[in-house]
Amino acid sequence: MAETIDSVLVVFNPGSTGDADARSRALRDELAAARPELSVELRPTEYAGHARVIAREVAAGPGRPLIVSASGDGGYNEVVNGIVDVPGTGAAAAVLAAGNANDHERVTARRPLVEAILDGRTERMDLLELCLGDAAPQYAHSYIGFGLTPVVALQIEEGGKGTLREVLSTVRSFWAFTPFEIEFSTGDRKRVDHLVLANIGEMAKVAELSEDSRPDDGRFEVVLLEHRPKWMQVAIAVKAALRGLGRQPATSEFRFTSCGPMPVQVDGEVSDVAAGTEVRVRCAAGALSVVR
Repeated sequence: MAETIDSVLVVFNPGSTGDADARSRALRDELAAARPELSVELRPTEYAGHARVIAREVAAGPGRPLIVSASGDGGYNEVVNGIVDVPGTGAAAAVLAAGNANDHERVTARRPLVEAILDGRTERMDLLELCLGDAAPQYAHSYIGFGLTPVVALQIEEGGKGTLREVLSTVRSFWAFTPFEIEFSTGDRKRVDHLVLANIGEMAKVAELSEDSRPDDGRFEVVLLEHRPKWMQVAIAVKAALRGLGRQPATSEFRFTSCGPMPVQVDGEVSDVAAGTEVRVRCAAGALSVVR
């Protein structure tokens, strides 16, 4: 029988350009009206990375708390990593969509969050474990992207969010982008435009990466697009948005070495990978307890 949660903590960024603050308070009020005996606390973050610290502290405590991230995919990633920092924790996670793309919530939610919390039962979900060389692993709830994915994300951050600006930023990214090269353990090298390792089947609000992806099947999809002319890149992006890319190969582990420096995007947050870095992505099956 599934365990049930016994308290709720909602983590939010009070300085967010979205409505995280208002949505957090609305969730608290709905839960209080439906179940007054359930402890619900709101906790604002104070700096970048604070959500992970908060989640880690709560996950290390007693009971079976539910830690809700009122955020987009990046804020939820912090909460997920904070929970995973505590082996054997009884804490579970959930996301209250209050960001830009909200890919994870849109794809995985089965019912309104209030209904899922009142039900209280948890289930297990896979995570993607990313290891870059000897660095400590980091975890993704939805996807890890190399190539165009992080480049587009950086352009959007510089150009601003909002439909028209996002479109213009994406177009600029396509035409300015140069492919990157990776090497496999066999010695084979590939020039790649786009590599996404996905735990969910959609990203960037509209793009369908795989028609049969599930976040609880012990595998992740590998969407690898080798280098091709610009017009073909655009055609593939349009296909992903309109019809989806169809079924993609799935695996439980994917390894390569970066031949040059390149950016990586983990659940919306972008960082850099140095040349010559060994990259390993593994499916951490059932690593996270969630309500959805």
